[in-house]
Amino acid sequence: MKKHTWPHEDIQPPVNLHCEFNNVDHRTDLNGAERLIVRRGQPFTISLFLRSGSHQPGLTCRPLHAGPQPSEQYGTRASFGLSANVDASCWSAAVTSPPGDMVALSVCAAPDAPIGRYTLTLGGSGRIQFILLFNPWCTGDAVYMDNQQSLAEYVLSQDGIIYRGSYKHPITTPWNFGQFESGILDICLRILDMNPKCLKNPGKDCSGRRNPIYVSRVLSAMVNCNDDKGVLLGKWTDGYEGGVSPMFWRGSVEILRNWDTEACQPVRYGQCWVFAAVACSVSRALGIPCRVVTNYLSAHDNNGDLVIERHINEKGELIQSREMIWNYHCWVESWMTRPDLKSHFDGWQVSDPTPQEKSEGSYCCGPVPVRAIKEGELTFKYDAPFVFAEVNADVVTVMKKPDGGTSRVTSAAVVGQKISTKSVGSDAREDITHLYKYPEGSDEEREAFQKAGHQNKLLQQQQNQGLDLAIKVTSDMRKGCDFDVFAVVTNNTQSEKKCRLVFGSCAVSYTGILGDNCGFKDLLNVELSPGAGEPSRIPLRLNYSKYGGLLTEDNLIRVAALLMDYSTRDATLAVRNIVLENPEIKVRILGEPKENRKLAAEITLRNPLPETLENCCFSIEGANLTAGGVISERLGSSVGPGEDAKVKVYFTPTRSGLRKLVVDFDSNQLCHVKGYRNVIIGK
Repeated sequence: MKKHTWPHEDIQPPVNLHCEFNNVDHRTDLNGAERLIVRRGQPFTISLFLRSGSHQPGLTCRPLHAGPQPSEQYGTRASFGLSANVDASCWSAAVTSPPGDMVALSVCAAPDAPIGRYTLTLGGSGRIQFILLFNPWCTGDAVYMDNQQSLAEYVLSQDGIIYRGSYKHPITTPWNFGQFESGILDICLRILDMNPKCLKNPGKDCSGRRNPIYVSRVLSAMVNCNDDKGVLLGKWTDGYEGGVSPMFWRGSVEILRNWDTEACQPVRYGQCWVFAAVACSVSRALGIPCRVVTNYLSAHDNNGDLVIERHINEKGELIQSREMIWNYHCWVESWMTRPDLKSHFDGWQVSDPTPQEKSEGSYCCGPVPVRAIKEGELTFKYDAPFVFAEVNADVVTVMKKPDGGTSRVTSAAVVGQKISTKSVGSDAREDITHLYKYPEGSDEEREAFQKAGHQNKLLQQQQNQGLDLAIKVTSDMRKGCDFDVFAVVTNNTQSEKKCRLVFGSCAVSYTGILGDNCGFKDLLNVELSPGAGEPSRIPLRLNYSKYGGLLTEDNLIRVAALLMDYSTRDATLAVRNIVLENPEIKVRILGEPKENRKLAAEITLRNPLPETLENCCFSIEGANLTAGGVISERLGSSVGPGEDAKVKVYFTPTRSGLRKLVVDFDSNQLCHVKGYRNVIIGK
């Protein structure tokens, strides 16, 4: 076919971008059909209406961004003509219609093209605009994932579960990721545009957006605001004046919109699960498969020696230091290839947007392959030693004595337990610890530790003085109740033992910051019969009248027992963080859920406290349920002990399918109780 130049007068508006068809085909239709949003490495169709016969235009494609003009040097400008067929391995276009006044073009972006906003210029005259995203359904894309159920979960699902609580008692926190809600994609692109690398060199930064490694590292830095115009300001102590508690948030949508409307000022406040959830929302919006992961008993190693040294006094009370063990810590995993590393390290990569330590001058962390952590490959990019320590650090306990002396304390403290994420296609918890760690004591674990230079772990020999100490709890530990916890002591030696037992408790935040005493006893003469017979159970009563006003929003109490053997002067420490469950929120759907039909839900919570709840409010939100916003209903009266707080709320679902209605209850006495109900919306 003879090539022609396509003059401006040959194009008769409008150009049909077939937004609805293309967006459905590219799985971007949840963003709406008002504009063209497509994915890399997959053709899309546009129709052009001509006044004269068929022509074969030259095409120029370039992204729009602030700063210098797009350039071929950075790969942000590409020129290409029509070919007989579309080539999915590069920018290409082909005519797919017979000659006539309407020309149907099939256009395909290269599978490694930078993501972002594009203008497609036709023969130097007519233009169309579209947004290009990563394509995990395309085999040539670095984020390709070959499991359809996983793609539905990690890219398309707009809600999920984040795990908090304790490793002995994981608690589900529902979350509305909302990555397809109105305006969210534009906000995600703005986050990329506001990152310091883009502000310094827009052309180079936009070129880097072809690489999910680069993009996920930028997001890790931009979700926090510690050294840039990032989304969230973290706060873990001293109240939340000037903002709201991190427990306030039910989803990412309100956070992202607040950041956008307030001229990129940081939203106050976030903590680890909020940082991770927002990073997950942005990653999914851009097309990177992503999930939130919780690591229970997560170590924060400041000096890189893979050892957490904690100090206690003679009452077993923890002496605060920068190196701590968080009750849990959340980060994200993103799915991508790692051509920058040796083979077999593709797949899930850890990124952590919570600002903890600097990496290459910025508060970011990752991405680093999960497999590199398991294999002890600490030289791999990025930040492998820090993540390795979070799940593998050794814990050494030292008791400081009044005279200034110190002694080692036997303790069974461990880190990196019950690493959890939401299962694909269900709300069940999936334990993925085996992806991070080999079984304890295995040859593979020993080899990984040797490779990581984790000599302290290799040489550690747990000294057993013959006295076993553990903390046991009962099943009736609910907020508002009085209950017992027990120090259980077993004498495995052949001689009678006389010991001192210091048994105490205090409120604690999930990051390990200690509060005031909730209950304490000091027994100077604990006699233990020889032989591993019936263990001694020493109770400690925890009364709501004492602990109720001390709890943080995490509902955590640290229980510690310190056993000192008078004959050997050896000390043994047992520590356990217990989480007190909030009451259940019950949601009853009234009527048949249908798309675009008003629906009612009755929401109930029974007051478990021995005091009246004042200023009670229920708030709900859900992707495609509450029009991208939050619906709040405040009770007109107080709620006495044992009484029900109950409201009826109305909302209109806009799309069919399985949706998650996220509920939050708040009052002066009982704060930020979370619940949810899955709702199947019919056509």
